[in-house]
Amino acid sequence: MLYLVRHGRTDANARGLLLGRADPPLSAEGRAQAVALAAHLPAEARVVASPLRRTMETAAALGRAVEVDERWIELDYGDLDGVALGSVPSEIWAAWRADIEFAPPGGESLAALGRRVRAACDDLVDDVRERDVIVVTHVSPIKAALAWALRTDDSISWRVFVEVASIARIGVDDRGATVRSLNERAPTL
Repeated sequence: MLYLVRHGRTDANARGLLLGRADPPLSAEGRAQAVALAAHLPAEARVVASPLRRTMETAAALGRAVEVDERWIELDYGDLDGVALGSVPSEIWAAWRADIEFAPPGGESLAALGRRVRAACDDLVDDVRERDVIVVTHVSPIKAALAWALRTDDSISWRVFVEVASIARIGVDDRGATVRSLNERAPTL
């Protein structure tokens, strides 16, 4: 099974800011969420994580070795990193939703993110068939991995909600990938 874990809450998440390559730590709530998530993930799984602090802190709560894979880093929001969602100009939202190749100024397109995440997923397939793999990552890479499993394009990002500190599961067998769950949360959260 491939377990996709969205990191715990940060203060920037709580304030509704776009949080791409910015590197804040988890909040106290986020650290508690990470501990709670650890109890609901397989103990003997391989762990892979984005290199950003919020994912590394979440992965550290699992209490095992963590491999860093840059391909699981969050979408680069460029000039919009740290901007409140409601402050993004409407013409930017319209362009972004209309074209998966659109990139905000100084940032990355959903299609570019999708290509790197699909490559990361393809590289994990054989391992996932043999054992559980946990990837601790961000909202946009999880959406891209779901698009990979569903064999659809990256426009799905606008139609999927991924909760902070949640787990998505993708099963992989000889027939391909299957989304098994989305937004699983530890009951204590």
